[in-house]
Parts: sequence; C-alpha cells; structure tokens
Amino acid sequence: MSQTNGSDPKKPIWRRYFLWGMPLAGIAGVFVAGIIFWGGFNTAMEATNTKDFCISCHEMEDFVYAEYQGTIHDVNRSGVGAVCSDCHVPKDWTHKMIRKIKASRELWGKMVGTINTEEKFEAKRLHLAMNEWERMKATDSRECRNCHHFDSMMPEFQAPRARQQHLNAMETGQTCIDCHKGIAHSDARSRADEDYLEALEAPNPKFIREIPQAYLDSLARVEAKEAEEEAARKAESDAAQARVMAAVEAARADERAKVEAEMAGSEADAPASGDTGDSGGASAGGTVGANVDWDAVAATDMTLFYPGQASFEWVQNGKTHGGARPLTKGGDKCSTCHAKELETIGNKIVAGKDEGGLEPTPIPGKRGTIAASLKATYDDENVYFRLQWMDAGHTPAPFVDGGKMDPDNQVKVGMMIAGTGIEMGDQVGCWASCHADNTYMPFAPEADAIAASGDVAAQLQADTTITKYLSESRTDIEIRGRGDKALGGWDKVKDPAEIDQLLADGTFLDLMRVYADGTAENGYLLQNRVVNDGEMAGEANLAADGTWTVTFSRPLVGGEGDVALEAGKTYTVGFAIHDDFTAARFHHVTLDTSLALDNPDAAINVVKQ
Repeated sequence: MSQTNGSDPKKPIWRRYFLWGMPLAGIAGVFVAGIIFWGGFNTAMEATNTKDFCISCHEMEDFVYAEYQGTIHDVNRSGVGAVCSDCHVPKDWTHKMIRKIKASRELWGKMVGTINTEEKFEAKRLHLAMNEWERMKATDSRECRNCHHFDSMMPEFQAPRARQQHLNAMETGQTCIDCHKGIAHSDARSRADEDYLEALEAPNPKFIREIPQAYLDSLARVEAKEAEEEAARKAESDAAQARVMAAVEAARADERAKVEAEMAGSEADAPASGDTGDSGGASAGGTVGANVDWDAVAATDMTLFYPGQASFEWVQNGKTHGGARPLTKGGDKCSTCHAKELETIGNKIVAGKDEGGLEPTPIPGKRGTIAASLKATYDDENVYFRLQWMDAGHTPAPFVDGGKMDPDNQVKVGMMIAGTGIEMGDQVGCWASCHADNTYMPFAPEADAIAASGDVAAQLQADTTITKYLSESRTDIEIRGRGDKALGGWDKVKDPAEIDQLLADGTFLDLMRVYADGTAENGYLLQNRVVNDGEMAGEANLAADGTWTVTFSRPLVGGEGDVALEAGKTYTVGFAIHDDFTAARFHHVTLDTSLALDNPDAAINVVKQ
C-alpha cells in the first residue's frame, strides 16, 4: 500500500495564475490566436485591394480595366500608378470596413449576372457611376486627396485654366469629383440628367478652404514670369510690326512717285485744265483716318481663334462644356479660363480633334489662330480702328464647289460692341449672338422649314439661313436639348413691338463690318443681323508682303443700333476675321475684350488724338 505526504503536486505556472478569471495559458492562447486571426484577416483584406483581385472577374477586366489602361492613373511621367483600391477604397480602417461591407453586395450581382455582358454593363454604367460620384462628393473626394491636395498644387506647374479653377474651388467650396469625372474610365457624365448634375456639383460651403500662402506665392511668381514673357513677345512683335510698316510705307512711296510721274507726263501732253487733285492718299490706302498719326497710337496684340460649332447654348451646357458652371453660376468670363490657351484650343478645333466634336467638317490646312494687331484712337467726333494681320494663303473648303464659301470677299472684318441688358454680355461678348441654329451650326434649320415658318421668316428677313441673334429677342431658348429638342430658338421670335422696345433700351450688339474691297456696313444684331444706314467708313488693303490692313471709323455717338462711346465707361467688344473667302462660323474670333476711352485699365485703351 502506497503512502502519500498528504499534499497535492504543484500545478504548472500557466495554470496557477489567473487574470480576469482566466488562466494565463488561456489568455496567451487567445492573444496568439488573435494575432494569427488579425494577421490572416488583414492579409486577406489587403489581398482584396490588389489590382489582380479587382480584375479577377471578366466583368471588371473586360469592361472596366480595359478603359483604365493607358490613362494618366495607369501610366504617367512619375511612374506611380493608381490601382482600383486607391480610388475606390478608403485608407483608414473604419471607413475601409464600411466600404468592404457595402461592396459585398457586388458578390450578389456577380452571382445573378447583373453586368456579365457588355450590354448589361453599359445599361448599368450610369447607375454605377452615380454611386461613386455621390460617395466621393459626400467625403470631399477623400480618396482623391490621398494623393492630390490643394495645399500641394502649385500654380507654377499648372495650365492657366487649371490654376484658375483650383482657386475657384477653394474659394467656393468645390471638390475634385465636381470636375474630374471619367478620368480613368469612360465618362458617363453626358448621360446624367442636367438637374441631377447641377445639384450634385453645387459648391458645398463645408469644403471652402483657406488659400495656402504657398499657393498665392506660387501664383504671383508664375504671373510675374508670364508678364515678363508677354512683354518680351510684345517688344518683338512691335519691332516686327515696325519693320513691316516701314516696308509698306516704302512701297506706298514708290507707288505715289509712279502716280505723280504719270500725272506729270499727262499734264505735259495735255492742254492746261482745272485742278486734277491729289490721288496719292487714295492709292496709299489712307483715306479713312487720314488725319490720324497711327505711329503715335499704341498697338494692342490680339489672338483670334477658331471656334467651330461652340455656340452660346454649348458653353452654357455642363454636359458639353466643363466651364459652364463657372460661367453661369460663378460669373466668370470666357477669358478667365481661356485667355492663355487660345492657340491650343484653336488648333484642336480647326483640326477636328477636340473632344467636344466642335468641327465635324475640317478644312485641311486652315490655321487655328490669327495673330492681329489693333490700334484705336478718337477725336471730338469719331472713333478710328486699324486692324492688321498676315494673310495665310488659300486653303480650299472641301465641302464647297470651288473651295471658296464667299468668292466675292477674300476677307471680312467684324467688330461688335455689347449694349445693355444682354444675358452674360459682359462675360461672353459677341458669343451671346452665336446660336446652335445659325448657319452651318448643328441645329440649323433647312430652307423648307424656314419657308414654312411664314410670318417668322418674314420678320427675320430669312430665306435659306438664320443669321446670328440675341436670346433676348426670343420667347424661349433651348439650352439642354431635353427630349431631343433642337438647341436654340430661331423660330420663337418676340413680337415686333417688343423687339422695338429692346432696340430703344439699348439691348443689342452694335455691329460694324468691312469687306476686302473696302466697303463697310453699319448695323446691329438683335432679332437678326440688321444693316442700316448708320454712318461708317472703311477700307482694306493687302500689302505685297502679305499684311492685311483694315481701317474703319464711326461717329462716337452714332444713330440707331450704335452704342454711344463715352469717356469713363468700359465696353465689352469682340472682333472677328473671315479670312480666305470664308463665311458664317468658319471665322476666327476674340474672347470677351474690354474697351474704354482713355483708360489704361481696359484691354483696348482708345487714346484721344
């Protein structure tokens, strides 16, 4: 029989001590298990964030990943690409878990084949896109700001339009997704309802940011640099212009000498008669503004660009024009965003390569911009303008027999001065008269439709085409094209009494035109283009070196349809050049431009002589 000492053997230490009622062994086991579980869970979670996982189903690889490839978020100059999770999954744990739970619904969609064909995917694309837009809008584009932030966006490295829009965004409370939709996939924005977009993209006061001092400093540096570059370019342009004018004057002097020699010979051979007069001024092309010392007038350099089918409706529609909101809601001018990128815009549109499809019928070889020089002055009675630019030779229009849309006029020059009461007149200038149903525009009516309008056609003096007009002359203008409605409102003309009242109130665009043969037309734009008997003089000359010089004058006050020019007031003006026998919209135009008498703050300072 065995003996014991009456005491139990000691338990192992991990069973002897307890914490919160649990042995240390149990706690250690739970801790280790927790580490293993958390490590495995986190590893699995991160695995679902990889690009390979995201495109493991054909719906993503065939329909979404294919669109992403080659975009700026896939390949770029920095070599750092953004994968699916960078844009679609929050970085912080809490929001990441919420996003993953919500995303689990996609498993059900996979099981039932919601988007398993391209047709089904396209049918759901807008819905899927709207979900992402709304999520990103609600979070102030949180995932965008993981890589991009206003504090680090230096204007020195941005295009002029981008720097202005980012400045607007900080001041008004806009966020990345308001403007940057469709940057990695096909853009579905054009499919969304306009009212929905307007509400979604409206500025949120909660997103207003204090503009970083570093941003302001960078903006000051780049603007100073651009000012220096512009001054150097202006000096070079002035020197070139002086050389051209010297050559032109020398040619005119030779011509005058020839004329005088011929006249002297004729007088020697003919019996003495009355005074023959001096034709030298006419041959030199200096009859208009002959009393003006043009050498003493400072020149204003202007860039006229090719606008294609960009109508007043187009610029107001957010589906077609990304700057629609700053224009219609923010009060920005066209020049606010586009003044420094006219060459890029003009070259894209004229070649038919712009994303908006603004030129469906390109003219091969046509230039995208025209660099012109304007001089303007006035005296006690008249205002004088002289516009000069280089001819570019003939580029035939392939859609017109003979290649010349207006064979009788090699060039036409137009100038418009905005009156009062014109919708966004100060912001857009002459663009207020360019509508989507004008000649050669996408919604231009056919001749039979115009003829069928009866009294409307008679009131517009229209036969086969609709000239430019102001929205104020119509009862309604279709801007958004809902229900496949035609844009514009050519046939919705107000009654003659209302038109007369608008004219009396000064709601019109004062229009002056000069043709290649020197003839000039004074008129205005309201319900249509009206040519009246307003006083105006003009002339046009093409020098041997290829320089066009178009000079015209008009009384300061003028008559009906003329905007009276007074010192102390600033006017919004626009210029257009139809070169190379072109007509209608195939011209080059300026953006909104300010003009004033004796005011150096205006873009065009008309100094008295």
